Amino acid sequence: MFVIIKGAGDLASGIALRLHRSGFTVVMTETAAPLAVRRTVAFSQAVYDGVTQVEDLTAVLARNEAEMRAASAAGRIAVFVDPAAETVRAFRPGAVVDAIMAKRNIGTSISDAPVVVAIGPGFTAGIDCHAVVETKRGHSLGRVITEGSAFPNTGIPGDIGGFTLERLLRAGAGGVFEAKAAIGDRVKKGGLVAVVRHDAAPATPVCAEIDGIVRGLLPSGLAVTKGLKLGDIDPRCERAHCFTVSDKALAVGGGVLEAILGRAGRI
Repeated sequence: MFVIIKGAGDLASGIALRLHRSGFTVVMTETAAPLAVRRTVAFSQAVYDGVTQVEDLTAVLARNEAEMRAASAAGRIAVFVDPAAETVRAFRPGAVVDAIMAKRNIGTSISDAPVVVAIGPGFTAGIDCHAVVETKRGHSLGRVITEGSAFPNTGIPGDIGGFTLERLLRAGAGGVFEAKAAIGDRVKKGGLVAVVRHDAAPATPVCAEIDGIVRGLLPSGLAVTKGLKLGDIDPRCERAHCFTVSDKALAVGGGVLEAILGRAGRI
């Protein structure tokens, strides 16, 4: 089956990995300037670099159907810069997965494909899509919902190592982002991780609020707005976690696989 995944961030990439390993042909869509902080495990990085790898799977930036087919024939993921997801209408996939994580529906319809699956809050199964997969950490993570919606967005990230909001790095002002650390680096509470530079004013520092390892960080040079998520710190300090798909992404990917196979078996 041919599947289009809308979004190519870390959760979407975990879904792509599971589907690809299960024999599906996967194509992904992204914006022209992706903001995935966990870019070492996000196929969206192909937009910047032309090619990227997550674990044992490679993704390439595609500009047309011929390049998409060449990527698929080579066992790779094709990533299109296509924020409006025109590829859905052009390629008529067997399944569409909305993994944009916008916390609301910004353009997915239950009529987009024979199987339409949405990730996280903002969708109602039976109205926007055929199934919703829960993304909230805890007992229901990865559960397939065929009637109703996922838990609403609380604005508080999941607890990792006893920390929630403290894990996140956010912009204290708008400007141009400049990293001062790299993904995989260990940092101390109060340590400088990045700055945001803006005209005619001192740069705004971005400092860690906890001890840990830099698990995610935007690339330097991006224009950012005040309050934007710039990165995250993992208190568990397992460097391998920075370069492998997370437990959450794998659980959600398993839910998507179940949803697609379950729906496909009934149509």
